[in-house]
Amino acid sequence: MMIRRDLAPLDGITKTVFRRVWSRFFGGADRCFIPFFSPTPQHILTPRDRRELEPIPGLVQIPQVMTCKAEDFLWAAETVRDLGYEEVNLNLGCPSGTVTAKGKGAGFLARPEELAQFFDLVFARAPLPVSVKTRLGIQSPEEFGRLLEIYNSYPIACLTIHPRVQKQKYRGQVYRDMFAMALAESRNPVCYNGDLRTVEEFSEFRSAFPKVESVMVGRGAVADPALLRKLQGGPAASREELQHFTAALYREYQVFYGQVNPASQRMKEVWFYLIHLFEGGERYGGRMRRSRGPAEYERIEAEIFRDLPLRDHSVGDLI
Repeated sequence: MMIRRDLAPLDGITKTVFRRVWSRFFGGADRCFIPFFSPTPQHILTPRDRRELEPIPGLVQIPQVMTCKAEDFLWAAETVRDLGYEEVNLNLGCPSGTVTAKGKGAGFLARPEELAQFFDLVFARAPLPVSVKTRLGIQSPEEFGRLLEIYNSYPIACLTIHPRVQKQKYRGQVYRDMFAMALAESRNPVCYNGDLRTVEEFSEFRSAFPKVESVMVGRGAVADPALLRKLQGGPAASREELQHFTAALYREYQVFYGQVNPASQRMKEVWFYLIHLFEGGERYGGRMRRSRGPAEYERIEAEIFRDLPLRDHSVGDLI
């Protein structure tokens, strides 16, 4: 059975420049989720959000919305529909403290009755299909039983589950037993997200869950830009290919920002993950994080490509 492969939305990483350049060099995703935007009180699409929502030829994209107010979500859904999108995603998974303190992202999971009221309004009036990306709860995976009851009451286009709770962020146990329960009991299509970083991990997951029809990969696809391509039977990234990719990405960031300093900062964020594809990269990764200015960034990147052997898959904790 073929399985759909989605590129996860990583705020600050998989933004429009990255998606455009990555899809040109590697690709392999059936769909790419655009990192969330939060509706303004005035219901005005900001220039930054509008740039992120621009179509990319040959790439199927799904906008993601972060809010806990039904009217704001409905406005956002109408806005992206008018831009030509055919699905909108609700973010109930972001574990960031600044987000959850506002009751958004995974923070909304702490108020299941309010969430149900939110869905009542959204699914009564949504102008296009609504999908949801969720965690299991706030403190305990046992919270997910009640949440799944709520999800099962609505026609969710796809329920993407990251089987951790908010307090874990991206560390610790992935509760695949809870995912198995959701897979068996969900009345809506289910997608898996969480710690799929190599072809081997993907194969192990497919053996454990042969009925899963879609997966979402995020950090693993930044650490190994060819990962989704490899999941389709394609080749691993070569050193030359990665050099061309990072050079093109750096150039595109400079064009986007009109300055080299923010472009080098964005590249450092990408290398936070990409360094895991190089043997002995930990020391170089630390140097890059501490580097100041474009010249020092460029020098360290050149040393990485010159000095470090390239692995065929990423290694290490992608936090």
